[in-house]
Amino acid sequence: MHTVIVGAGLVGLTTAASLRLIGHEVTVLEHAPEVRAAGAGIGLWPNALREFDTLGIGDDVRGLGEPVDAWFYDPTGRPIRASGYDASTYQFLMVPRPELTNLLADTAGRDRIRLGTHVTGFTEHDTHVEVHLADAAPLRADLLIGADGVYSDVRAALVPGSAAVEHAGNYAWRAVLPAGDERPEGTMVTIGPARTRGGYTRVAHDRTMWWVGQFDAGELVGSKRERALLRARDVAASGWHDELLEMIAATPEESILENQIMRVPELSRWTTDRVALIGDAAHGLSPHIAAGGTLGIEDAAVLRAELADGSDVAKALARYESARRARFEKVHEHSAAVENANGAAESAERYAAFSHWMLTTAPAT
Repeated sequence: MHTVIVGAGLVGLTTAASLRLIGHEVTVLEHAPEVRAAGAGIGLWPNALREFDTLGIGDDVRGLGEPVDAWFYDPTGRPIRASGYDASTYQFLMVPRPELTNLLADTAGRDRIRLGTHVTGFTEHDTHVEVHLADAAPLRADLLIGADGVYSDVRAALVPGSAAVEHAGNYAWRAVLPAGDERPEGTMVTIGPARTRGGYTRVAHDRTMWWVGQFDAGELVGSKRERALLRARDVAASGWHDELLEMIAATPEESILENQIMRVPELSRWTTDRVALIGDAAHGLSPHIAAGGTLGIEDAAVLRAELADGSDVAKALARYESARRARFEKVHEHSAAVENANGAAESAERYAAFSHWMLTTAPAT
């Protein structure tokens, strides 16, 4: 079976490597001129690492990053955890995105990745799907998978009018710096007033990522650094978090990532008989629950499991959609609960409830 995957990001490359395990001939189409990773670091939970173990790269992934044993903090630095949950609820792996993306590109096979290729749409037939390209002849495939993120071209063709929408007022700032003398255990996650949150954590033994986010951010004024510092002061009361402020002040302006958070609206469908959306293309949501990448990797595992017998592609895609839509109904409930938590203690309680649910109900693939 020839499968075309649009998007050479985390989920697209994982999907390519995963489907190769069951004999698919894969072609990955990437609009950018190179394989690259947007963002700084990504948190991977055990349900994602299990899929990387299946792909034979679990130990390599673990070797890239740093384990995190997360706490919630109030603005004065008081550590908080919800009672009644096992310590594993708070444990995950932080990994630098560039190295992970390069590892996945090698695993999927770089000779299978076509760079600088813009997909403009598709035409579905009974026996195949024709993938339309901006500067080349159409590409024929048995299966088309849109893993091209919140701004997905595949989604635009599959569900017209489904453009990503702003999560109004929700912004995030982050950057990666060489590790210094800050606390190696980090300060994930500090909850401040004015709906701010932030902190820092190691993403590799020699690098630290700082980040700040705010809901209802209001008008943005000043430089990116000034905007980030303004919010960071909300999570740095009593001088306990001066190193966070120092890291932000020391970050070159051009190294700071500033993002208006975008969300994918509820879709009427994720699949047809030969086309499927996966990852953020299907269900992009606010990163404040820090599990979007892990859940996208789950998508890849479930899709592989449904396609494994190689019989009826349309029925396999329908089963994949049914299972993942049901799971994301609960994800959205937990996400809203975390977003609207009041203070560090309530945030810790609601996040622990989400993490426990995600880990204990993860699909066996």
